[in-house]
Amino acid sequence: MIETIRGIAAFAFLVVNTVFWCMPIYCCGAIRPLLPRRARPLLGDAMFRALDGWVGCARWMVRTLDVVRIDPDLAVAETSPWRRDGWYVVVSNHQSWADILVLVIALYGRIPPFKFFTKQQLIWVPLLGVALWLLDYPLVRRYGRERLQRDPMLGERDRRATRDACASFRERPTSVLIFLEGTRFTTAKRDAQQSPYRALLQPKSGGLGMVVEELGGQLDAIVDATISYPGAPPGFWDFLCGRSPVVRFRTRRLSPPNTEHDALRRWIDKLWRDKDALLAEP
Repeated sequence: MIETIRGIAAFAFLVVNTVFWCMPIYCCGAIRPLLPRRARPLLGDAMFRALDGWVGCARWMVRTLDVVRIDPDLAVAETSPWRRDGWYVVVSNHQSWADILVLVIALYGRIPPFKFFTKQQLIWVPLLGVALWLLDYPLVRRYGRERLQRDPMLGERDRRATRDACASFRERPTSVLIFLEGTRFTTAKRDAQQSPYRALLQPKSGGLGMVVEELGGQLDAIVDATISYPGAPPGFWDFLCGRSPVVRFRTRRLSPPNTEHDALRRWIDKLWRDKDALLAEP
């Protein structure tokens, strides 16, 4: 009963929090096209401060309602200080809808606000979809293999949209979040892929390579994040109810990889083998 009450309270808070912080984003987004081009970045900064406000309030809610205790290993900060005015690519495994909330809360205040590639269908999600669009989150289409074989131009269109989005990341300090697996991990998906990893799906390299190439010398580092839920990864409702009381969150800072195809594939394979071993630890 207590868990259900906690879940209802957490969900209600997230709804109110989203409505509250979407209002300044909507207002700034509506005014921005009417202003001179040189003044528009100021409104963009205000919109991202609103995004920070949403994360800060969500973090307070998680702690106050005791939804989860995130056990972070952020020792990387001791030797390589985080920079709010820098550019990062955050690479993480993906097991649950709760992963994004864990990531933004754990890294809140240390690196710039997150941006990530989202499916174009999310534009229709009430409140959230329009906010992501106004914040210039890259909305991309994803086509199945059979459709791409019938019309290869669709793949080229998607790559062009991805590159355009990557170019926009240079405009202000940004943390680009990439789930290399492309979807949430399940054992069924792992077996269907014949993935060589125990707790991970096969990673994709294209998006990471494009982002690293486009950011070039602006990119400070790759942040390798590993999220581990003791027991089974929770669904989002179970997470809000506090049924996954502890989340292990570990990071390490890496230099940007060589984006030549074979070199990048070797770099990702080493990254994924290390992460798979880390997830196997008790």
